[in-house]
Amino acid sequence: MTAPGDVSGHSTAGTLAAALRLLRRHAPAAFLASVVATAVNTVPDVLRQVLVWDDPRLWAALAVDVVGFLTALVAQLWVTGALAGLLDGGRLTPAGALRRGTALAVRAVRRAPGTVLAGVVTGGAVSALLTLPASIAALGAGRVLGPLDSPDVGAFAVATVSDVVASAATLPYLAFVLVLVATGFRAGRPGTSRA
Repeated sequence: MTAPGDVSGHSTAGTLAAALRLLRRHAPAAFLASVVATAVNTVPDVLRQVLVWDDPRLWAALAVDVVGFLTALVAQLWVTGALAGLLDGGRLTPAGALRRGTALAVRAVRRAPGTVLAGVVTGGAVSALLTLPASIAALGAGRVLGPLDSPDVGAFAVATVSDVVASAATLPYLAFVLVLVATGFRAGRPGTSRA
């Protein structure tokens, strides 16, 4: 029996498991795309923090969080589009990846929003486990959740590196979830393909 909202013939848990299998199968290419997207995203990610480095206002911290969410979303969509061809035995396709990834994400949300949400939650949980302990240890919980308020440069670097590692590690997983849902692709067994 499939989960409500699942249109590919798989339960939500089955889709998430298939995404993990794809990630293992295509790890070199998947993480290459993820590292490239994360490296590019690190530039605006650091700049947005530097712009409010010593600003104690909460609204400034919220503004940079919104910018950070948007740049991370662009990175996620690009990785999704770049990895889409791997499901059919193809290669990474960086050309047109953002447009393709956006279309796939929209289709996935329309087809099975619950499964997409589960992918976001599980990927976000792993990301939090990778970045929050290091960031809180380096900056303190107050600076992680609120204004930076002129942090130590070394502590900021530790938090930034933990964010980079978390992003690079989790972007491909959600990308495969989105592609699986959007295309109805059945992964994990020889001879299976698009539904």
